[in-house]
Amino acid sequence: NSLKLAIRSFYRIIFRLSRVFILRRVLSFHSIFVPTLIIKNSTNMSQRTVKIIYYTATSLLSALMLSSGVSYFLNHAAVAESFSTLGYPAHLVYPLAIAKLLGIVAIWTKLSNTLKEWAYAGFFFDFLIAFAAHFYAGDGEFVGALVAMLLLLVSYRFEKSLSAV
Repeated sequence: NSLKLAIRSFYRIIFRLSRVFILRRVLSFHSIFVPTLIIKNSTNMSQRTVKIIYYTATSLLSALMLSSGVSYFLNHAAVAESFSTLGYPAHLVYPLAIAKLLGIVAIWTKLSNTLKEWAYAGFFFDFLIAFAAHFYAGDGEFVGALVAMLLLLVSYRFEKSLSAV
């Protein structure tokens, strides 16, 4: 019952986002609001400033994902209990931890642009679902998902600025 509620809530959020932002491209991070000054002025910034912002945001995002992924392995009982209180099955803990660690590797190694895009998209949906779950559970821990989402969007946007040069 709570899983159905979480899924309905997720679809409501996606529907509201699609109505508000009128997504022109499926899964396009450029149409999602990131602080306007960062996006609009990134073309006027020096290459050094863009690199500093990109590496700072990506490093913080990686540290967040690394600590999360490792804690899923080391503290499995507590994480599984947290998942069950949010309405998710406990057997998702290990695959999510592995996906987080592989996502970090995909973003930093840049072996394949497609793989890197999938990693960014996976993190995006992970943060979106985490935000929805915590928000509707009312435990007040949705702020971490918002911070992670902001770091993700800044990292993605400035990665695009670096690769365009």
